Amino acid sequence: MGVPMPRPWPALLLVGPTGSGKTPLGEELERRGIQGRPCIHFDFGANLRAAAAGRADDCRLAEHELETIRRSLATGALFGAKDLPLILEILACFAEMRRPEPGTLIVLNGLPRHRDQAESLASVVAVERVVSLEAGTEVILERIRRDPGRDRSGREDDDEDAIIRRLAGFREKTAPLVDFYRARGVPVTILAVTASMTAGAMSEELERLLRPAQGGDRDS
Repeated sequence: MGVPMPRPWPALLLVGPTGSGKTPLGEELERRGIQGRPCIHFDFGANLRAAAAGRADDCRLAEHELETIRRSLATGALFGAKDLPLILEILACFAEMRRPEPGTLIVLNGLPRHRDQAESLASVVAVERVVSLEAGTEVILERIRRDPGRDRSGREDDDEDAIIRRLAGFREKTAPLVDFYRARGVPVTILAVTASMTAGAMSEELERLLRPAQGGDRDS
């Protein structure tokens, strides 16, 4: 095991609506790395689902914390400021189990979800770049139908009405994170996602966009 990284942990933040491919891309970046740097993928939603199902014993969550997680998963409600200790506990548990080497990027997926979380997490994670996965509603619906990332099977919340609700919530609460970080000098890379784009293709396109000679026109 490596020596735990000092805080704040360097991070790459994936921002994108449901179905845009954040989880497959995060897993691909963990497998490949990015620009020669190793990555580990922190999927906040997956960690919450594991905790709710009793598969996160190492985090030693209290019953009232588990109830908070189950309520969020059932209703789609975002965690607020009062839930910050729980969020930090889950993130710290992940880092303790993975023990990333210094210089490793934590690929954040699903956290932060809004400005208050971003501000609260600033002392724990240092976002070095935002990757904004962008796709229209029709593309998202088609991606979920095709499942090019092979990450939608078994999901019971992928009916069209639920997807439309989640897209509206994303536009209201999470999409503004792009401008939040941009205003703080964090580079933003726009990754246009198509209906059939696989995680491998997304990773390759991201690498292309980040090359100095070619990436400048897609950063902002």
